Amino acid sequence: MKHSGRTSGGLLLACLAANAAAQSRLQVELSPPNPALRANIEAYVGNVADRDEHALQQLRRIAEAQARDAVEALGFYHAVIHADVRGGAEPALRVRVQPGEPVRLREVSVRIDGPAAAMPEFRVPRSPALAPGMPLNHGHYEDAKRLILNQASRFGFFDGHFEQQQLRVDPAAGTADIALHYLSGPRYHFGEVAFKGDSIIDTRLLQRMVPFKAGDPYNADLVAQLNHDLQSSGYFQGVTVEASPQPAEGQRVPVQVDLAARAPRTLGLGGGFSTDVGPRLKANWTRHWVNAQGHSYGAEAELSAPRQNVGLWYDVPLASPLTDKLRYAAGYQYEEIADTDSLSKLLTVGPEWHSKLPGGWQRVISLKWQREEYRLGDDAGLSNLVMPGISYSYLHSDSRVDPNNGYRLQFDAQVAKEGLLSDANLLHADVQLRGLTTLFERHRFLARLQVGGSATNGYKAIPPSLRFFAGGDQTVRGYDYQSLSPENSDGDRIGGRYMVAGTAEYQYSFAPKWRVATFIDQGNAFNSLDLPSLKTGVGVGLRWVSPVGPIRVDVARGLDDGGGFRLHFSMGPEL
Repeated sequence: MKHSGRTSGGLLLACLAANAAAQSRLQVELSPPNPALRANIEAYVGNVADRDEHALQQLRRIAEAQARDAVEALGFYHAVIHADVRGGAEPALRVRVQPGEPVRLREVSVRIDGPAAAMPEFRVPRSPALAPGMPLNHGHYEDAKRLILNQASRFGFFDGHFEQQQLRVDPAAGTADIALHYLSGPRYHFGEVAFKGDSIIDTRLLQRMVPFKAGDPYNADLVAQLNHDLQSSGYFQGVTVEASPQPAEGQRVPVQVDLAARAPRTLGLGGGFSTDVGPRLKANWTRHWVNAQGHSYGAEAELSAPRQNVGLWYDVPLASPLTDKLRYAAGYQYEEIADTDSLSKLLTVGPEWHSKLPGGWQRVISLKWQREEYRLGDDAGLSNLVMPGISYSYLHSDSRVDPNNGYRLQFDAQVAKEGLLSDANLLHADVQLRGLTTLFERHRFLARLQVGGSATNGYKAIPPSLRFFAGGDQTVRGYDYQSLSPENSDGDRIGGRYMVAGTAEYQYSFAPKWRVATFIDQGNAFNSLDLPSLKTGVGVGLRWVSPVGPIRVDVARGLDDGGGFRLHFSMGPEL
C-alpha cells in the first residue's frame, strides 16, 4: 500500500510540474512603448510556454541575443537589453528593453541599369521608408532587393545581377547607407511551344490558345495565362506548363506543355426553387471533345410545373477557340402561362456566332427559325418567324458568385420580315442594366432596370415568347409571376408590346453570410407609351450567401390593384 501511495504522489508532482511549465510566459517591457518592436522581439524569441523555471534560466542569455537581433533589424543599435526570470507558479522570462535612438538612413541609391531600365513596367523601389532621414529597417532593404529580383524573373532578365548590394551601418554615427545597383542584362524571349501528353486535340488548335508567339519578350504572366487558358478550355483534366531558362539557347526559353485529357463525357444534375416556377429540375450532358478539331456537343433540360424545355447544341471553335465559337442550337419548350389556360409550344433552330470583343463585351450574332403554337386568351394560332438577332453583354464584377461591387449590361435585338419565311414584320428589343456597390463593408445598394419593346404590323400574330409580361421574383415583387400585363375583354392576360421594370434595394450585412434587405420595385407591361400605369411593390427580405450565390427570401406587398402580400424565394448571383 505504501508503494502505491508513493506512486500516486509522484504522478501528482509530475502533473503539477507539467502544469507550471505549460503556464510559463514571455514578458517584453519596452521604455518607451513600441508595438512594432515588441512584436519583432516576441517573434525572434518565440514561444516559451513549454519551459519550466530552470529551462527559462538557461534560455535567458540566448533570449537577450535574440532580442538584440530583433531590435537591430528595426534600426535600434544602441538598445540596452536585460533578461531575467521570475519564478513561482507561473514562471516568466522577462525581457526589458530601452531601445534608444534608431539609426537613420543617410545615403540611399537604388538603381536599375541595362535594358530593364527602359521598361515602364519594371519598377524601381521607391518606398518612402527608404528615404534619407528615415529609421533603418532591414526588412525594407530586403523587400527592395526582393522586388527587383522578382521583376527580373517575371520579365525574363535571367542574366541580371546586383553590381552592388550593400547596407553599411555606422552605429557610432547613427547612420546607414544603402546601395542597390542592378544590371539587368538582356531580356530573354519565348521559344517554341511544344505539347505532349495523351490529348487528341490537334496541335494547330492548341497553338491558337497560346497567348504569345515565339520571339515575343518573355513574361511569366503569359506563362500563367497559358496554363489557365488550357485548363479552362474544357478539354483537359491536368495541365503543366514549364518555361525554364536553363535549357535556353540564344536567350530563347522553350515552353513545354504536358496535357492530360479529361473524361470525354460528363453528366450533371441539379435542382432549384423559385416562387415564379416552383421547384425545378435541371440536367445536362456534355461530350467535351468529339475530334481533333475540338468540336463538342451536348444536351440540357429543365423541368418545372409551368415550363419544360430541352435543348441540343453543337460547338465548333473558331480562330480564337477560348472566346469565339460557332454554335448550332435547337430547342423545344412547353409553357403554361401564369395561372391561366394559355399555353405555348415553342421550337427554335439556328446557328449562333459567339465572340468576345477586345473591350470585354460578349457578342452573339444569331439566325433563328422559331415555330410557336400558342393559345393566349382569344389569340390562338401558329407563328413562324425567321429572325436575325444580335446580343451584347458586359459584366464587371469582383466576384462571380457573391460580388460586392460591379455591374452588368445586356442588349438584345431581333428582327423579322413578313414574306421572308415570317408571318409578320417585327422588331423586338430588350435592355437590362444592373449595378451593385458596397459602402463601409456592410451597406449594399442594388439597382436594376429592364426596358423592352416591339414594333410590328400584326400584333396578334406575335407569339407569347415575344410579348412582355411583368410581375414576380425578377421584375415587380408583390405581384404574381407574369400577372402584370394588358388584358383582353375577357380579362385574359395577353402580354404587352412594351415593358419596364426597376428595382432599388438596400442590404445590411448583420453577420457573416447573412443580410437583411428592404426594397421598392416598380414596373408593368403595356401596349401604349402614353403615360403607362406602373405598379409598385415594397418589401423586406433576408439573404444567406450560399456556395452558389445568395439565397433570397422576400415578403413584398403590391401597392396597386392586383397586388397583395406575396412571399418570393429565389437564388443565384445578384449581377
